[in-house]
Amino acid sequence: MQDQSVNLLILGGSWFVGRVIAEDAVARDWNVTVFNRGRSSTPPDGVRTIHGDRENGEDLARLASEGPWDAAIDVAGSVPTMVRDAARALQRATRKYVFVSSVSAYAGWPAEPVTESSPLHEGDPDMGSGDGPSHAYGPMKVGCEAAIRREFGADQSLILRPGVVLGPHEYVGRLKWWLGRALRGGQILAPGRADRVIQPIDVRDLATFVLDQIAGGGAGTYNAAAPTDRTYRDLLIACLAATGGSGELLWTNDQWLAAQNVQQWTELPLWRVPPGTWAVDTQRATAAGLACRPLAETVHDTWAWLSSGGRAVEHERDAEHGIEPRKEAALLDAAQKAGAVDDRETFPAQSEPAGKA
Repeated sequence: MQDQSVNLLILGGSWFVGRVIAEDAVARDWNVTVFNRGRSSTPPDGVRTIHGDRENGEDLARLASEGPWDAAIDVAGSVPTMVRDAARALQRATRKYVFVSSVSAYAGWPAEPVTESSPLHEGDPDMGSGDGPSHAYGPMKVGCEAAIRREFGADQSLILRPGVVLGPHEYVGRLKWWLGRALRGGQILAPGRADRVIQPIDVRDLATFVLDQIAGGGAGTYNAAAPTDRTYRDLLIACLAATGGSGELLWTNDQWLAAQNVQQWTELPLWRVPPGTWAVDTQRATAAGLACRPLAETVHDTWAWLSSGGRAVEHERDAEHGIEPRKEAALLDAAQKAGAVDDRETFPAQSEPAGKA
């Protein structure tokens, strides 16, 4: 399939992953159509927009009549029946169905390392939003995957299972919080070990991989995460460098922090103790062409985007991230008195920050 001949449909296309995929596809001179309700954000320039609600059967039928497409990318599906209905409606309108799933699909994650062959949660392709517990994000994603394979078959289904995705337009607020914390400077509560491996993938690298797979006729399932050559220390140093902040990183013992009821994953974003959190095997994707830019580039570009007025779509998850300054100060004081600070590093202000947010 030649790039210039690709007709692409994106279900979503105005938020984070979908938006960046759309931008990349437009830059390749692909013909890009986005389908969404048009309520939260405008899609990038150069795309054709069809407004509609994927929960409405008539809207899906109307969308299908606007095809055909070489591939449809579903970046927002999380309820199996909704994904099933979209895939069923588009079965005759597109050759391939691409789904952005999640590493949460694995039953053992984050307690243990995972590969594409690791056991999955139980997932029902006919499960609706009210059919399972509210915490069943992983099983729901598995159900979505099953629905797609049932409608399209394995040879025409492409499933991506990313972990954490960072970069410009990120609406969850993980990297934004750490950038703001680095800008504020002073003593910074750095969780756990400085050399802890982390694997957040840049949204632009995820987008490139997805589109390259479509162009090359790829199918199957791929974990999408960064290689294990970057650390939590790399993240915090990059945040200080990007913002021009100065600070002292106090690397504080994991067990001590957990005993203080510090909320993993949210109060100190990207900090999580279970050993499988950042042990996502990506050999299959790497062999298929996944390439990840340096973490410092992701951090720098995100700060530059924020500094130039970039704002993500408002989302409730943004408010979940970050520790309250007075609580952080109290923890730092207590940790030093308890001997729970395992290491500390001081960084002077950088002379050329990327900008000011």
